[in-house]
Amino acid sequence: MAWSFLKFGAAASQGRTSEIQLGARTIKSHGAKVLRKHKHDWLILVLLVVLEIILNIIHPFYRFVGKDMLTDLKYPLKDNTVPVWAVPIYAVLLPIVVFLLVYIRRREVYDLHHSILGLLFAVLITGVITDAIKDGVGRPRPDFFWRCFPDGKDFYDKWGDVICHGKDSVIREGHKSFPSGHTAWSFAGLGFLSLYLAGKIKAFDRKGHVAKLCIVFLPLLAAALVGVSRVDDYWHHWQDVFAGGLLGLSVATFCYLQFFPPPYDTKGYGPYKYFRALEKLRLKGQTGQPSNGPSVQAAGGPVVNQQMGLVGDAFMPVSMEHKLSSSQEDIEYGLK
Repeated sequence: MAWSFLKFGAAASQGRTSEIQLGARTIKSHGAKVLRKHKHDWLILVLLVVLEIILNIIHPFYRFVGKDMLTDLKYPLKDNTVPVWAVPIYAVLLPIVVFLLVYIRRREVYDLHHSILGLLFAVLITGVITDAIKDGVGRPRPDFFWRCFPDGKDFYDKWGDVICHGKDSVIREGHKSFPSGHTAWSFAGLGFLSLYLAGKIKAFDRKGHVAKLCIVFLPLLAAALVGVSRVDDYWHHWQDVFAGGLLGLSVATFCYLQFFPPPYDTKGYGPYKYFRALEKLRLKGQTGQPSNGPSVQAAGGPVVNQQMGLVGDAFMPVSMEHKLSSSQEDIEYGLK
């Protein structure tokens, strides 16, 4: 009798549970709801974009540059090895492609949304901070002399400051050396990707799989090579690159930890939302709160509460005494 009743309850909810299960919250089923919950975050992103545009339009501080100072600013004026248009491709679009591949396998919309949102916050906050410092400091680039005097003939005012006769846009760009924007954006985007991969592959699970670290370090290596190219192209001093990399990686870490546990954590493979939902599920089972399903007592046995627990906006049947182990969590999240 009890078993038949439980089968009937499971069959009644089969349509709902088969469509939306733990680890299977899709864009179609939960995408609009997730966006509504985080609409203010997306609004802040739009404001950051506007602020970034303004910072790129305004003139930087034109620092005093005397004749003696030009000795270290006469490097050749070269093109960028890594063009500006390529930075958003490898620092933003490439990580998003990785996030989408993970989503295709696990069907977890919160993981996809939080990773994209965290990445965009990382690169935009980094961009705003970087450009604000650039405009405020106004440090000349290593190739400033040829930007200021393209014909090689230098002129100075009565104070000994340069009187540039080059193209205005080129001169203005020549006062934006510190910190390196290419390097900052690279470490923000690829640094976020590195943290994301470290969590997903459990790089710090203490099982001694050093090969996992190669995957984690690969994005950081790419970002470092971009920084090296900025020095080789004489667009930046080494201090600019060092400061830009430190800034980008720091912001990426803070933004990542807003949505995900640290990669070295035993639960670093999923967003906080996932584990908060599991904790709510366990608490409901321990406190014996009213359930959505029937409670039936078998002959001579304990009461079985076949409830429909809310797990991160997804319904699934659970018993009152059910506790998910770490291994079970891995299976449900698509890690095994």
